[in-house]
Amino acid sequence: MINNMLGIDIGSTTVKIVIINKDGEILFSDYERHFANIQETLAGLMKKALDALGDLKVAPVITGSGGLTISKHMGVPFVQEVIAVSTALQDYAPQTDVAIELGGEDAKIIYFTNGIDQRMNGICAGGTGSFIDQMASLLNTDAAGLNEYAKSYQIIYPIAARCGVFAKSDIQPLINEGATKPDLSISVFQAVVNQTISGLACGKPIRGNVAFLGGPLHFLTELKKAFIRTLKLSDDQVIAPEHSHLFAAIGAAMNANPEITTDISSLHDKLSHGIKMDFEVNRMEPLFADEADYEAFKERHAKHTVKKGNLAEYEGNCFLGIDAGSTTTKVAIVGEDGSLLYSFYSNNNGSPLKTAIRSLKEIYEILPKNVKIVRSCSTGYGEALIKAALVLDEGEVETVAHYHAAAFFEPDVDCILDIGGQDMKCIKIKNNTVDNVLLNEACSSGCGSFIETFAKSLNYEIEDFAKVALFAKNPIDLGSRCTVFMNSKVKQAQKEGATVADISSGLAYSVIKNALFKVIKLTNPKDLGAKMVVQGGTFYNDAVLRSFEKISGIEAVRPDIAGIMGAFGAALIAREHYSGEETT
Repeated sequence: MINNMLGIDIGSTTVKIVIINKDGEILFSDYERHFANIQETLAGLMKKALDALGDLKVAPVITGSGGLTISKHMGVPFVQEVIAVSTALQDYAPQTDVAIELGGEDAKIIYFTNGIDQRMNGICAGGTGSFIDQMASLLNTDAAGLNEYAKSYQIIYPIAARCGVFAKSDIQPLINEGATKPDLSISVFQAVVNQTISGLACGKPIRGNVAFLGGPLHFLTELKKAFIRTLKLSDDQVIAPEHSHLFAAIGAAMNANPEITTDISSLHDKLSHGIKMDFEVNRMEPLFADEADYEAFKERHAKHTVKKGNLAEYEGNCFLGIDAGSTTTKVAIVGEDGSLLYSFYSNNNGSPLKTAIRSLKEIYEILPKNVKIVRSCSTGYGEALIKAALVLDEGEVETVAHYHAAAFFEPDVDCILDIGGQDMKCIKIKNNTVDNVLLNEACSSGCGSFIETFAKSLNYEIEDFAKVALFAKNPIDLGSRCTVFMNSKVKQAQKEGATVADISSGLAYSVIKNALFKVIKLTNPKDLGAKMVVQGGTFYNDAVLRSFEKISGIEAVRPDIAGIMGAFGAALIAREHYSGEETT
């Protein structure tokens, strides 16, 4: 009869191991981040166990979201995580009514009354450990640093936890406005609480005795307090076991089959000599066959340009368009013939109005005395604010402004795809009017700042990152998923020898897959239409544009001013509506 059981929990970001004896006492336990290098990390933990306990005979079991593949290769039994956690709770805290467990990329709520009901995050990793890490890096600290800051908070700000990319745009203006790190830290934790409760419980009450499990809830005391405060739990309703971060591993060990045994050294040897894992990340075809292919592509797209003039040397009337977006402000001035005389593009830094005023000051410095801005139009997220504050002549919804700009380049346009920093729009045109608009809502994977974040994490400027994608030999298939999930797929691909070029071109493909199949929900790319205009700053990236053409099979028009089309369209609307009177 075997006396010792080994539980291994391989999560999305960490590996946990626990060895218990027949009385349930923990003989050895450890917890380490694996940075997608699961085999090596697990081998290291086995070595530590070997050094601490000698070569014990154990009955091993593996659990966790990253455990199934390696359990097959090692010949070790696998148990579902919810079963492992339930087994451990029945033994350590049988009074539990609800368990809340947060991991690196997953979040779970398990209800135990009237049968087991488990809720898990599926396609979004907002509000998990990796989300906390992302937010911590914005504040130049780590998760433990956030926890320390949160201890001295004064105010909790509302922050979106549903998406790491959106949360960043909530936090950035707060940083610019001087919000303190303690207040921002507690706000991140509160966002995680809100996301877990609203996104997973979906209205089902969390009542009775609540167990808090998983690494983030074990190590981040202030996060746990935020849950307790929000759920209004009394002290005796809070179950926080001593080894709550190891619970799945403990439960796995308790599910061990005494007939299936091995010793620690042989597990260590198996892992050290490298288990040959299959390629887990699919590859896609290169964006360009060769340099000549790329040159032909560039030549084709160089045709779609707007005539440009110099405002300082211009004579006559001109028209102003301002596009106040969620993260950037764009300004354009066009002449009477539609030529672009001036353009401006800048981050809002939390205030689109101040940014627009900065641009106007710049315009009035170069505007010749005899030239008049005779009509003006605002559009975008801050359209009403800019129109009222700067007393502009009119405001127009951004879809109409984008249509006017697109029709300037392709009069018969029937579909416009616009991908910006955090938003994505598909505008269908019928009989020269906007017929339908589709937008991304709760997820901004596949928008511009998503690629930028990845570039930064690999120490690349976005321009260089985009260039290396063009001639990648084996682009990785990242699908169209949450930024956080893609992180672990990228790490997995790197282990399999993927280059930065393979990753960058894979991301370019994923941006388009996300736009076409998640936002527009296409079944057939041909449904987009025959005359396609693509715009938004993200399309300046040739790899993204090429991905679109390869996936859709459509040769699109990309204007040379793709990033300021809203402002350009607004200026064209002002020109169109000018009837001779000066109002601006």
